Amino acid sequence: MSHLTKQELLVDVQHLKKHFVKSKDVWGRPTEVLKAVDGVSFQIRKGETFGLVGESGSGKSTVGRCLLRLYDYTDGEVLYDGQALSKLGEKPLKPFRRRIQSIFQDPYSSLNPGMTVLDLIGEPMDIHGIGRGEERIEAVAALLERVGLKREHLHRYAHEFSGGQRQRISIARALSVRPEFVVCDEPISALDVSVQAQVVNMLEDLQQEFGLTYLFIAHDLSMVRHISDRIGVMYRGRLVEVADSDELYDNPLHPYTKALLSSIPIPDPNANVERLVWKPTESELAAELREVHAGHWAAIEG
Repeated sequence: MSHLTKQELLVDVQHLKKHFVKSKDVWGRPTEVLKAVDGVSFQIRKGETFGLVGESGSGKSTVGRCLLRLYDYTDGEVLYDGQALSKLGEKPLKPFRRRIQSIFQDPYSSLNPGMTVLDLIGEPMDIHGIGRGEERIEAVAALLERVGLKREHLHRYAHEFSGGQRQRISIARALSVRPEFVVCDEPISALDVSVQAQVVNMLEDLQQEFGLTYLFIAHDLSMVRHISDRIGVMYRGRLVEVADSDELYDNPLHPYTKALLSSIPIPDPNANVERLVWKPTESELAAELREVHAGHWAAIEG
């Protein structure tokens, strides 16, 4: 894959590392470090959806929080539209916080139970100085209707809604400041299966309508394939494979990717499916990374 032009590129993650100190000695020196993200590089084009998959603890959500600057990086850099985010203090970072928004996994804990829907969606607008008075109310009401809720819900509280409705409120809140890039951190995993497809289809429609770019973090591989243009696979803090969505599913190259894909349930009780398990040592993992197909490796580096 060729390198992306500056016009195409929106997010450029370069050798990102995020390590957490789990314990220290009596002199305050780290004695145990968790390498949650350990040298991850990838790029996201304007207007595309980049899927990030992996088992629990693989580091994918930590990557998302680093992109949002909720975590400071241990090493590496995130460039957003050419700007190094780690170099920005809180004041110059504020315009980027408007351009980069998030939708989190649990709509039960991500919405303040003491705020009405109007205030939940309107609060980011207040912070960034978008709309006042009646204009703000009308903008929030329009967003509510756009995500499938009603104007009459404006003065209700989060506990009065189902999980799917709460996630729709979260999506409206993310869109309230007119962002360019949205980090979707497992936005459907806490929802009923019957609701998941509705939310994903709505996200796709909103992407087309508002020209959004997504980082879609999930462990549901079938849903990731549906929504993503390209997919990166994470294992133990490292990115082991990146490819176009169909290519990754039709021709997985890394053993861990093959193991993940083999775990997808098949709706046929008579199907004879071999379930793969891959548990390499550190040296085996390093060897596998070096042997990943040149085209996929170029996608990771480029």
